[in-house]
Amino acid sequence: QVQLVESGGGLVQAGGSLRLSCAASGSTFSINSMAWYRQAPGKPRELVAAITSGGTTTYEDSVKGRFTISRDNAKNTVYLQMNNLKPEDTAVYYCAARLSSGWADPDYWGQGTQVTVSS
Repeated sequence: QVQLVESGGGLVQAGGSLRLSCAASGSTFSINSMAWYRQAPGKPRELVAAITSGGTTTYEDSVKGRFTISRDNAKNTVYLQMNNLKPEDTAVYYCAARLSSGWADPDYWGQGTQVTVSS
């Protein structure tokens, strides 16, 4: 079992920055990919960014150049640095972990952290 705990959400003005953190515990040795998803009201959950254990990353098109995902394997923590935030980035952000390769269908989810960007 893997437990994921997010932190770092909050309220920020458009153009501002936030950094989300996700600490993993439990059977962390089994984790391959880690990712951040988000879900805005009335919309489906979407992949924002993901990173493999080897450091390969992928990003949703609307966040490329503004968000950076990174991973500290020694601390079992993944980060999402979000710069130049826009009101449309407002959502609940979820950390996710996948045991096998790939980005889809994570095996574990965090509880989510709210990010609100005011205009």
